[in-house]
Amino acid sequence: MTNSLQNKNILVTGGAGFIGCALSQRLAAECKRYVAVDSLLAQVHPQQIRPTDLHAAAELVVADVTQPKTWTDLFAEFRPDIVVHLAAETGTGQSLKQSTMHGRSNVLGLTVLLDALSKNEIEPEQILCTSSRAVYGEGAWQKENGEIFYPGQRTNAQLASGKWDFDGVSLPSTFGDTRENPTSVYGATKLAQENILKSWSFSFGVPLTLLRLQNVYGPGQSPFNPYTGIVVLFSRLARAKKKVELYEDGLVTRDFVYIDDVVDALVKSVLQSPANGYRALDIGSGEVTTLIDIAQKIGNFHGAPESFISGKYRNGDVRHSSCNIAAAKQELGWQPESNLDKGLSLLQAYLSTVNLVEV
Repeated sequence: MTNSLQNKNILVTGGAGFIGCALSQRLAAECKRYVAVDSLLAQVHPQQIRPTDLHAAAELVVADVTQPKTWTDLFAEFRPDIVVHLAAETGTGQSLKQSTMHGRSNVLGLTVLLDALSKNEIEPEQILCTSSRAVYGEGAWQKENGEIFYPGQRTNAQLASGKWDFDGVSLPSTFGDTRENPTSVYGATKLAQENILKSWSFSFGVPLTLLRLQNVYGPGQSPFNPYTGIVVLFSRLARAKKKVELYEDGLVTRDFVYIDDVVDALVKSVLQSPANGYRALDIGSGEVTTLIDIAQKIGNFHGAPESFISGKYRNGDVRHSSCNIAAAKQELGWQPESNLDKGLSLLQAYLSTVNLVEV
């Protein structure tokens, strides 16, 4: 690690979460002060205590990012040079039924922070925000004749009839080329975050990095949060020797990117402020996996029964999701290092050390 951070104050919102804890292991000991603000939401932290994965050098402030007092108290004695904004409600399906919670945390939480920075005349050297693949929705598809089209959201009638795909092939999404069209409230709030940050950062001349993450998984991921992601859910079921239920026809595809690779991208972003004041990149593994394949891979670790296809579906789910990581490789000098088999193996080893609740 370079000494370029040794005199820097770093603020990480959502800093006690999955990605935040992993990031703290790389940065907390390298900078002047590293402050993690996190509400320790019970859905993620059932015991609501400091996570053991949070680096000892990280100062934890247990507080709500949506409350102005959080920032009044903190900025009275701490002025961040770098802000890493991770705080967000992340449940895609949950967001359709708890829209207010997602809007409050993801949109209001950000605007309250920005207002506090302005009020205290703090203009960071850089802001880094993790966005999501969810802002694309279904993204772009290509017809057999080569025509590119945007199918939009699958309707309830379409899903109820078992017509899972559109007529064509799904294309990898690329920041700046692929049109944003979120199909969930969560995705809409993440896109709102991006637009708010661009407006604020451009106005004050604060360099901004936006990283749209694909499906992040790995050790440290909460096994208690029912909305933490299918990799952990499938792992818990397989470990309990239960069958994994696959929605639709099991051929839904995702890009699963390992936590260490995501943190590498974050660290490189922190160390390399965007040369032109703004950059927006897609972060994934560059590989596509069906739910059938990942369920089988996880099941093989535990000798679990074969998964089964139920034909159920969730409104707001996209059929396929992947991204083009060429720009991230070029801009950051970054390269994902962990393949899916290795990553899943390390996750299973981690989960074997955790006292899991009943699935």
